[in-house]
Amino acid sequence: MASTSDILAAYDSQLRRLVPPAVPAGHEYQLLGPLLRVTGQRRGFIESARDVGVEGGMLDRLIDEQRDYFAGRGEAVEWKIRAHDLPVDIESRLLAAGFAPEDRETVLVGETAAMAGDLAVPEGIRVRPVSERGDLERIARMNSAVWGVDYSWVAADLHQRLASDPENLVVFVAEASGEVVSAAWLEINPDTDFAGLWGGSTLPAWRGRGIYKALVSARAQVAAARGAKYLQVDASADSEPILRRLGFRAITTTIPFVWTPPAGGASPGAAG
Repeated sequence: MASTSDILAAYDSQLRRLVPPAVPAGHEYQLLGPLLRVTGQRRGFIESARDVGVEGGMLDRLIDEQRDYFAGRGEAVEWKIRAHDLPVDIESRLLAAGFAPEDRETVLVGETAAMAGDLAVPEGIRVRPVSERGDLERIARMNSAVWGVDYSWVAADLHQRLASDPENLVVFVAEASGEVVSAAWLEINPDTDFAGLWGGSTLPAWRGRGIYKALVSARAQVAAARGAKYLQVDASADSEPILRRLGFRAITTTIPFVWTPPAGGASPGAAG
C-alpha cells in the first residue's frame, strides 16, 4: 500500500467536494469556492477543501452565511471537517456559530484487493444485494432497532439514490431465517481510487459472529470488479477495531458539526 501521507493526499484531492455523477432527484450540489453545499437531503450538508482559504473574521462570516442560508430554509445542516483541516481553529469557530459536534469517527482506508478474498459467510446467514423498496424498508426497521431512534428515512434515501444511480450504489443485507440482522452498502466513486463503505449496522444479538466481516468482503469484491483501488470508511468506535484487524489503516479523523434551527424559527443572530 502507498504511504499514509500519499493516501491522505489522494483522499483530499479526489473525495473532498465530490459531486456524484448522477444527482438524486430533488438534491442540489453547489460548489461555492472552497465549499460544497448539498440541499434536498434529510439535512443539509457542507464540506470544504482541506484548506478553507480564509481565517479569522472572514471565516466567521463564511460560516455564518452558510448557517443563515439553512436557517432561511428551516433546515438542519451538517458541516463535516477533518482533523488535518485548515485553519486549525475551524472547530472553535463552528462552535461559536452554534454548530454542535457529533461523535468523532476515524477515516480508515484499506486496499480493495486485500479485502476481496473468499466470502466467508457465517453458518445460517445469507448475504445478498437488494434494491426493492420492501427490502430497504426492512433495513430501515433494523437500523431503528439497533440505534433506538427513527431511521425510517434510510429506506427513502437509499431508494432515491438507487433510482438515480443504480450502477454506483450496491446495498447488501445479511439475513437469518428471513430476518434482516445486518446491512451495509457500497458507494462507487467513478474516476477516483476510492469506493466508500457505509452502513454496517448489526442487531446486538448477532454481533461477534463474522457478519460485519462478510459484508466488508462482499462489498470489496464488487469494488474490485469495478477497479476501485481503496476502500474508505468513516468508522465508529465499535467498527474501527474490526476494520483494523482486517488491515484498514487510519489516515485522519472526522467530526460532523451540526446546526439545528432553533425552536420557533428565531433568527440565529436575533437578540435573546
